[in-house]
Amino acid sequence: METLVRIAEALGRFSARFVPSSFAIAVLLSLLTMGLAMGWADAPPGKVVDAWGGGFWELLTFSMQMALVMFTGYLLALTRPVRAVLEHLAGLARSPRGAVVLMASVSMGLAYINWGLSLVASAMLVRFVVRRQPDVDYRLLVACAYFGLGATWHAGLSASAPLLVATPGHFLEKQLGLIPIDRTLFSPFNLGLTVAVVGGLTLLAWALHPRPGAAVRVDPAILEQLKDFEPPVRPREKSPAVWMDYSPLLNVVFGALGLLWFGRHLWLNGGWKAINLNVVNFLFLTLAVLLHGTPARLLKASEEAASVLHGIVLQFPLYAGIYGIFKATGLTERIGQTFVSLSTPQTFPAIVYLYSGVVNYFVPSGGSKWAIEAPYLLEAARTLGVAPEKVVLAYAWGDMATDLIQPFWALPLLAVARLDFKDILGFLLVAFFVYLPLVTLAFFLW
Repeated sequence: METLVRIAEALGRFSARFVPSSFAIAVLLSLLTMGLAMGWADAPPGKVVDAWGGGFWELLTFSMQMALVMFTGYLLALTRPVRAVLEHLAGLARSPRGAVVLMASVSMGLAYINWGLSLVASAMLVRFVVRRQPDVDYRLLVACAYFGLGATWHAGLSASAPLLVATPGHFLEKQLGLIPIDRTLFSPFNLGLTVAVVGGLTLLAWALHPRPGAAVRVDPAILEQLKDFEPPVRPREKSPAVWMDYSPLLNVVFGALGLLWFGRHLWLNGGWKAINLNVVNFLFLTLAVLLHGTPARLLKASEEAASVLHGIVLQFPLYAGIYGIFKATGLTERIGQTFVSLSTPQTFPAIVYLYSGVVNYFVPSGGSKWAIEAPYLLEAARTLGVAPEKVVLAYAWGDMATDLIQPFWALPLLAVARLDFKDILGFLLVAFFVYLPLVTLAFFLW
């Protein structure tokens, strides 16, 4: 136990000294991808630059979808019912070690439901937990709040690739057909592996907490900044405008219409199998509007929710530029062919898992990356006689694996916690090195 703590602390000191900001990492990854495209894929420099600049705007729709996942999740986390649940959960932790165990399990559980909700609600839970357990190691607490993004989200109900291939009209339907989620998300393999990973990382969180007196406590200045959401005070004046802004009528009407549409969508399109990213965002927005109660409270919460979107707005174009290089220069195919050439029917799922994790570190975009990788991965699977659902799940698990050590999706959490990625990277690296061989072995044995 103490050895793990020392390793995590050493990695933390290393990252604090040598790991730059998230924006700097995005720029360095862009340069590395350019070098690989020119040196390995033999792409001319001009073509690489054109692909990089042109790719900046290829993921605008997806960027907005991801921003809405984060935005609506944050809005929902600021509602009274969700706040009450989080406060109740925070009270369950009876010790600093219990606090990190609670945080890890809640983060992974919420990510299984929806990754945006996990990211935002876990960040909010950090506030409540650290106030009740000020002796908890604050770095580890925040790291555990990020576990869900690397361990359960792409195996759960907001999983991009498994939901996409189950949706009528998806871009590979002629080649692949439909793969219902009972063969992917709800398969015994996926459910069993999810339970094993959640249990393993929860135990690891318990083991990583330093002994009493050695924990790095939250800075009082940071704790002071972790203020709760304060709804607006109703003005004393009486007017139709004030009445509409502070009356629940419009929110109730909007919420009722939204729930009606959601119910009809499921009824007319095959039930819960009809859920996709846009439907999830619509549902979360509807619930947020309904649970905030009034337009005034909703707008005030929206201001706070929008404050954590700067990372997506600033950095997503850079990652889209990397995506453009992979797409236009043949670099993805070159890497994919190399991995496929090393595969057998038995090892192919594990190879896809590892490969997906490598590419995800450069292009942290589960849905868009699937559009690039799926055609040749599925064709290779057909040639090798591997079931397509194995490829989908291997891709999904690999896609989220390196999220543990990739700073992009941690930005909202870090903004709320007032930390930088290098502050938590040591603990996340230890979790990654425990998690990676466990899941790799599972796919080798599947």
